[in-house]
Amino acid sequence: MPEPSHLHTLMATLPQQGRVEWVGVRPARGQTMTVLKRVTVSPGLGLEGDRFRGRTASKRQVTLIQQEHLAVIAACLQSGPLEPALFRRNLVVSGLNLLALKGKQFRIGNALLEYTGLCHPCSKMETILGPGGYNAMRGHGGITARVLEPGELALGDWVQSVDWVQSVD
Repeated sequence: MPEPSHLHTLMATLPQQGRVEWVGVRPARGQTMTVLKRVTVSPGLGLEGDRFRGRTASKRQVTLIQQEHLAVIAACLQSGPLEPALFRRNLVVSGLNLLALKGKQFRIGNALLEYTGLCHPCSKMETILGPGGYNAMRGHGGITARVLEPGELALGDWVQSVDWVQSVD
């Protein structure tokens, strides 16, 4: 087997752990987010109580946004702090670059998820955040994930790459 490249090694090195700072579900299209302290997640269903109704293989079962990016978006809008519910993502995570999870599986609580892509802003952000809301979120919209193993996750739970845990054994 060929030796991994230096870039591959750098991208695989993710000892940092994130932390769940906020949990919310979208009960129905256009409805206000419901803020939760804990929630059950299941493959093919996403978060219990969320309006997601995809297929088992759907790539958008759970959406995550980085807490540090909320301040960046607010700064781009020249506004004060913004409530996490405005962004309509399921989880707000701090302390971990979510983009570093690309190509990885990760654990939150006892659930296993897999990075599936970027969570681009939609046109609703222009209405919700005001003029320029869509552009303020570009590059800061977070990620999408698929649930591989069911479990429960809660505020304060750690977010950790499974690949890193395996690579240090």
